[in-house]
Formats: sequence, C-alpha cells, structure tokens
Amino acid sequence: MITVDRLTKVYGGYTAVDDVSFVARPGRVTGFLGPNGAGKSTTMRVMVGLTPPTKGSVTIGGLDYHDIPNPGRHVGVLLDAGAQHGGRTGREILAIGAQTMGLPKERVDEMLHLVGLTDGEAQRRFRNYSLGMKQRLGIAHALLGDPSVLILDEPANGLDPAGIRWMRGLLKGYADRGGTVLLSSHLLHEVELIADEMILIGNGRIVAQGDKETLLAGAAGAATSLVSSLDNDALTRELVADGHDVEAAGQGLRVQAETVVVGKAALAAGVVLTDLRDASGGLEDLFIELTKETSR
Repeated sequence: MITVDRLTKVYGGYTAVDDVSFVARPGRVTGFLGPNGAGKSTTMRVMVGLTPPTKGSVTIGGLDYHDIPNPGRHVGVLLDAGAQHGGRTGREILAIGAQTMGLPKERVDEMLHLVGLTDGEAQRRFRNYSLGMKQRLGIAHALLGDPSVLILDEPANGLDPAGIRWMRGLLKGYADRGGTVLLSSHLLHEVELIADEMILIGNGRIVAQGDKETLLAGAAGAATSLVSSLDNDALTRELVADGHDVEAAGQGLRVQAETVVVGKAALAAGVVLTDLRDASGGLEDLFIELTKETSR
C-alpha cells in the first residue's frame, strides 16, 4: 500500500506539490492523472526517494522507501524508460538488476518472455531500441523482483495498440493477484478501462479522487444518448412527445435521455434502431473540466 500524507514539495518560490494526500491500495489499480506540470512526476519521485519532500511524507508498506530492505524486491518502478546505459543490451540491463537484487539468472529470461522481447531484441544495444521496446524493457525491470507495489509513469508511451492491450491485461492481472498499482498516464481512455480508483491533480493539488464509478457518475451530469434508426423522424416525434430534447447529430440523433428511455421510445414508435450508445461525459470530460485552469 502507498500512503501519501500531506506531501508538499517547493522549489525556490515554486510549489510543485501542495499538501497532497491519498492512498493506493492492494488489489487496485489507481490512476494518477493531471496536465503537464501538475505535480505527478514530482510526487512519484518523492515516493521512491529520488526527491526529498519539503513537508509531509510518503510510505510504502508503512516504510519510507530508503528504509525498505532490498527495495527492488518490494517496489517496482518505471519513471523514465530511457534512463538506461545506451551501450548495454537489454539482457545485460536486466541481468545487472537481477544480480543487484540477489535474484537467479533464470529470472531474466522469465521477464524477457513476459514482456515479449525476443532473444534477438534482448541482445540489441539499448541505444538501438524503439520507444516501445524501451517501455517493455522498463516494465520487465520493474517486475524483475516480483514486487508487491508498482509505480509506473506513462508506461504505455510508445506502445502500439497490441502492446497497450497487453499492458492493460498485465497490470489488471497483477492487481487481481493482490498487487498495488499506481499508474500515471495521459491515455485517458486506457486509464478509464483499467483503473479502479482515480486521483486527479492540477497545479500541485488534488482536485478530485475516488473510485471510478463515483467520479464518472458525477461527471456525467444529464444523461445523453446517441441513436440512429430506420426512421429518425418517427423516433424524434415519439421522444419529443415524451418531453425529451432531441437534435440532429450526423446520421442520427442526440437525445437528452438515458439509453433505456430511448429504447423504450423506439419500441413504442415501432422503429428499428441501428445504433444506440451512451454519450454522457466520461473521464476525458471530467479531466478537462477539473484541470482547465491549469492546462495549456
């Protein structure tokens, strides 16, 4: 478990993190979201002992990071996938990590297989890796010690669609087995799919936090549906007669009502639907609304 308690970090006259408190729990994926410069990376650097806090504290499993014995066996970290020696091969990078943590050599092969790096790619110099390959190697390094906590900053950056789906399944499975995942990402759709809890930060302060369902329900506001049918005019008449606002939207209609209400109206009008979906606000709308004063 990660516990952030009234964390503040000040650089000169600039406050990067301002009295931030939250908890990332075992068995859950916690999404840590905010615009560029909001304080996400600074918070994560404090977590793993790279940046000292001005005030407050961060503990992992009840301990400061520097007090955790052999921390790589307990906390897996990926803050910058490019922060490796360019002249080393991927296999050498993992082998050094395994030796440092006191792990058997076989663990390197297990991790290379897990993240989908081939033998040829493992023998390639890191400077010749694509961004996606660097991300995969970084995830392998974070998982090398079989930690109970993962702290990942933009782990999907550079991954192709198949890689993003793979990462989603990997992290979800990790949390399902009781691991704690703190995930920072700008890929809001991916966070919406994977995260159980969300923390939104802007200008160094938390602007919203809670479980995904509660936050997104609050963001939705009035229910809105997008619908198309074989007879949009007849469906419009039925919906308007029921007191719902309807407007044209492409080849279909935008209706201020829940999808179940639209479906019932179509049934009453005897209209065949060809598409019906919820168009209420999601994570992107919530993110933009809550961070609009600090976004570029």
